[in-house]
Amino acid sequence: MDRRNKVISRRGVLLAGGASIALTAMAQPTRAGTITRKVSAGPEEPGKRADLAEQAIVQRHVRPLWGQPGMRLGALVWPASLLDQSFVRWCYWWQAHLIDCAVDAAFRTSTPERVDRVAALARGILTRNLTGWTNRYYDDMSWLVLALERADRLLGVRFGDAIGDLRAALIEGWNPVVGAVPWRSGDDFYNTPAIGPTGIAMARLGELSRARQLADFLYIRLRDTDSGLILDGVHEPGGRVDRTVHTYSQGVTIGLETELALRTGESSHHRRVAALVAATEDRLTDAGVIAAASGNDSGLFMGILARYLAEAALALGDTTAAGIVHASARAAWENRAEVDGLPLFGPDWTRAVAVPEPPGTLPPLTHSSAASSANLSRDLSVQLSGWMLLEADYQLTAAGR
Repeated sequence: MDRRNKVISRRGVLLAGGASIALTAMAQPTRAGTITRKVSAGPEEPGKRADLAEQAIVQRHVRPLWGQPGMRLGALVWPASLLDQSFVRWCYWWQAHLIDCAVDAAFRTSTPERVDRVAALARGILTRNLTGWTNRYYDDMSWLVLALERADRLLGVRFGDAIGDLRAALIEGWNPVVGAVPWRSGDDFYNTPAIGPTGIAMARLGELSRARQLADFLYIRLRDTDSGLILDGVHEPGGRVDRTVHTYSQGVTIGLETELALRTGESSHHRRVAALVAATEDRLTDAGVIAAASGNDSGLFMGILARYLAEAALALGDTTAAGIVHASARAAWENRAEVDGLPLFGPDWTRAVAVPEPPGTLPPLTHSSAASSANLSRDLSVQLSGWMLLEADYQLTAAGR
């Protein structure tokens, strides 16, 4: 199936956006339902739990873009302000992960509605981005090309030259002197959150030599020899290392090494995966549960780690990786809140979701230029992490891992 985008003109985009804001201004912000900590046991089957996580995000966050049929995006917070409902502010990489989760659900159980949702979300990104598929951030573009490549490979949903345009932009950003791509165009910071997913994309798109170079860059330049974990990034020239450790940096590195282990058959990549999974369990889990988000837009970090741990477990039989995913899924489910019977996840899967004051409601939303809300459970990123985790748990269970 070839679902090619119907692109509207820049003038049409601006007119549609202005009309949407005007219409939205006459409407009320979306309202929260009743939030309860007295949650039901819910279904035991991982697939049904993933279904409920999907339904929660679709009902609370996914909206038409500027009144355009067949174009959708996810509102960054819920309940959404008037500006958020109009997508005045948006976050490219959160939307890319929304597509990835939608692909998970459609591949798990394909329905016309799910497949159409994947296509509508991609068209929404293309339209809202204004400049086509690409932007100046290499991490953003790598996340989107990964989601679109999976939509093509697993569902047969294609978007014209999208993958080719994104692939070309990533290669164009390559610095041969450093041997990697930077965080963004013109920047001197070469960080794991850009290098890791770019490497995975290169491996899946047949650029194994580049993927190897990126994996070696992470292992040689950014691996902390004491902890075994991957650090955030390095400034070049100069070599000043940012020693911050993020959960998703481990996830994308595990994902890249897993791809190379599969595609090259080289045992060194398998060994690197096993060592990094073990270090992650030792340093970045609490009783086997992935460490919590820490604010800003870190809500996706946990789910990204879970996705690539599941891939290592499925592809390489890593039982430690599988155990972390299963333990995290149990904890996230047991500590969820419910809104009208659908799950609401927190940024810390080891703790019960804090019910905002006043009890049973979410506070009124005031617009903020920050990507993240004061209450992280309102963020699309946090809810996507929960959905991503439950899809990973389902995949492992279905495979007997």
